[in-house]
Amino acid sequence: MAAITPWSRATANLGLFGVAASVLTIGSLHVLPPSSQVSPVRRTISEYALLEDAWVFNVGVMALAIGSFAVIAALVSRQIIKPFSPASILIGLWALCLIAIVVFPKNNWAIGPSIGGMIHRYASVVAFIALPIAAIIVGRKAKAAWPVWLGVLALGWFTFILGAVLLQPVTGVRWWVAIPLGAVERGLLITEVAAVAALALVKTAAPSRAVLERAVVAA
Repeated sequence: MAAITPWSRATANLGLFGVAASVLTIGSLHVLPPSSQVSPVRRTISEYALLEDAWVFNVGVMALAIGSFAVIAALVSRQIIKPFSPASILIGLWALCLIAIVVFPKNNWAIGPSIGGMIHRYASVVAFIALPIAAIIVGRKAKAAWPVWLGVLALGWFTFILGAVLLQPVTGVRWWVAIPLGAVERGLLITEVAAVAALALVKTAAPSRAVLERAVVAA
């Protein structure tokens, strides 16, 4: 197994710092005015980017993106994933989409749709799908339960949104009205932020049975 080097420890800690910073900043938007007036049940988190304290939201999302890149470095350093692998690409895609969410704020429906708003929406969808799949891949490879379960739970949250979209032609109810979208999205984001933290805490890949048998023979 790969040793935990100062570099891997530093990058993992940076990942955890990014998670903590995002939780504190975005969490504060729920309790401090004017963003505290946004309904956490019906309004999406991206709504905060349209308010005067949008910079707080942007700082939180960027901190999470930087922390996610650091988690890739930690996992690679610990030889859990390769620099160019499905897991590293998916985590990198998640982080890049977070940056896109900051660069392209959501549609301000008081004005109307925009290209930037559409980029924001698609980047959100890609991010919400990419990270859970990466967590499941890493968790299974490293024999770590938490990333797997958090990845599965995150995909479970996403199925509420997907189901509302698919049922819209049948029910005639707009998908963002059919479910408490704000609550579902917050549940999804909390789960995915926890998954990033879980990935940062993954130590080293568990040795395979063949490796263990060779070690016993050598002893």
